Amino acid sequence: MLQEFKTFIAKGNVLDLAVGVVIGAAFGKITTSLVEDIINPILGLLIGGVDFTQLKIVLKDAVGDTPEVAVKYGNFIQVLIQFVIIAWVIFLIVKLANRLRISESLKKE
Repeated sequence: MLQEFKTFIAKGNVLDLAVGVVIGAAFGKITTSLVEDIINPILGLLIGGVDFTQLKIVLKDAVGDTPEVAVKYGNFIQVLIQFVIIAWVIFLIVKLANRLRISESLKKE
């Protein structure tokens, strides 16, 4: 069983996937920082000094030890911006990979 596991791990697809996951996690952190530390403050300044993470609709105020109940739509906007950036970069990478693949196939002909 150990040998079977070593064979599984040594396959190229598994290693490629592992590298992709690690790079994806790092890219996610970079994107989060880009949105939280650069884009949102600029957008907030442009719309009057608003901090997106603080935007919410309070449904029920906090009472004593009971926390407030709120719809935190500002955080949703922040996550949505992160998603759009990640999706755009992935689109560009796939487009570049397809262009390179087509270029390579033309060279072989």
